[in-house]
Amino acid sequence: MEHMRHNQLINSMITLFEGDARRINHFLKVYAFAKTIAEQELLGPDLQEIVEVVAITHDIGIRVSEDTYGTSNATLQQTEGPPVARELLTSLGYDSNLIERVCHIISLHHTYSAIEGKDFQILVEADLLVNLDEKHSEETQVRSMQEKIFKTPTGLRYLEALFLHHRRSVPGTNLLSSPI
Repeated sequence: MEHMRHNQLINSMITLFEGDARRINHFLKVYAFAKTIAEQELLGPDLQEIVEVVAITHDIGIRVSEDTYGTSNATLQQTEGPPVARELLTSLGYDSNLIERVCHIISLHHTYSAIEGKDFQILVEADLLVNLDEKHSEETQVRSMQEKIFKTPTGLRYLEALFLHHRRSVPGTNLLSSPI
């Protein structure tokens, strides 16, 4: 049942951001990272579901902010997102406790000093992994996030693998023909 609802939620978010490939790709990448980090961190099923739902909906306030104010800065996203998320999640039959937690995280997801709970931590790490890539962040910015924000072993491992591991290319090697 929860996978069907998640699929409906994803479809609703794609409809919300229709015509905006960058934002659709963003939330899908955040969802993939958040889901995987949560699984690797062995969260229980309730926290796993919160992580997945908040990852899908974390930027739900962007469109209403742009339509209402002509911009979608972090403060507006955090203010406008929860009511839209609450309405959508309620319409899809999500549990009221899950809805409240998801809306709380959305309301603070750009306020790193407010992070509390593994679900919130994982959402922020997943969002940062995607944002650091999308913004082509310099190594100094990545290292600052590593020091100040990242806490989960999986999130730290992914950050290192994505941005801090400098792979040496060996001429004549081909990954497709190499033994695994």
